[in-house]
Amino acid sequence: MNDLKPILPDGIEMPHPLIIAGPCSAETEEQVMNTARELARNGIKIFRAGIWKPRTKPGGFEGIGVEGLEWLKRVKAETGMLTATEVATRQHVEAALNAGVDILWIGARTSANPFAMQEIADSLAAAKVDIPVLVKNPVNPDLELWIGALQRIYNAGIRRIGAIHRGFSSYGKHLYRNLPQWHIPIELRRRMPNLPIICDPSHIGGKRELVAPLSQQALDMGFDGLIIESHCDPDCAWSDKAQQVTPDVLNFILNTLVLRDSTVTTESLTLLRQQIDELDNELLEVLNKRMRVSREIGQYKKEHRMPVLQIGRHDHIMQTRAKLAEEMGMSGEFMKTVLAAIHEESVRQQIEVFNDRTK
Repeated sequence: MNDLKPILPDGIEMPHPLIIAGPCSAETEEQVMNTARELARNGIKIFRAGIWKPRTKPGGFEGIGVEGLEWLKRVKAETGMLTATEVATRQHVEAALNAGVDILWIGARTSANPFAMQEIADSLAAAKVDIPVLVKNPVNPDLELWIGALQRIYNAGIRRIGAIHRGFSSYGKHLYRNLPQWHIPIELRRRMPNLPIICDPSHIGGKRELVAPLSQQALDMGFDGLIIESHCDPDCAWSDKAQQVTPDVLNFILNTLVLRDSTVTTESLTLLRQQIDELDNELLEVLNKRMRVSREIGQYKKEHRMPVLQIGRHDHIMQTRAKLAEEMGMSGEFMKTVLAAIHEESVRQQIEVFNDRTK
């Protein structure tokens, strides 16, 4: 995928950051037009609105349907903004293309389904268009599935492709609606450096007060743009009202974002990066020594017919090390994640010792 084109159509300059904004759902013509006019007045160039809405359970508002496409036409005609909407089936693609929608995006539930992705790819190939298509990450943290979804769109002849990071679903209560797991889009950037990546802070946060800090964090990490849900009256929204902001609040957020210059490098930064490299090497050496000790422990357990897994010991390590990490100014959850990975590798090393018949 080295021959990707800019996301926006020819003749339209790609701004940094790219901003896409609009309501979660197109509800009424009045709501769509009021929101669009306010966003256009604040300089937004791309208007998003969900026409079809996949819901977790039946009975909820599942989108206004094709009627809303006429409202998007009116938005484009009256404000000059480009329009964007989500598609999940062949029929959605055909209807959106016939209505002149400028940008399509594919949601997290759809990108997780290879059959649905292939259906969309086939409909795009049949239409012989090179419309911009943005692919959200799958619901679960599966990078290969995300890359596979992007490749299906590429194989359909689409070259204006981008990714949307909207976070990953998880069980239980968390600060975020969908956990960011930033390392996954970072790895996607490493694997596909020419692919624009846009952050969706609305779906990651799930609360409007988290939109601003998540937007800043995404830009600090080099994301190419933001897709943010904005509604003229968010408290009365028919879907996801808690994560939508008014156009004026969105304008305030965008005006307070700090844009970093990724082209600036200094000698001091180079020296600091060299220190990081040296420390990483030291970490590897320490981890290697730890694994050698783990293998010796495994040998002892084997000789004395002890089980590999010692739950009490593991819990003690997790609790005490996490507390020490917090006292040193680090996140306890971060340390638990690190320790869990180290423990998994230690267990693997000990099982290898158990399975080695020569010892």
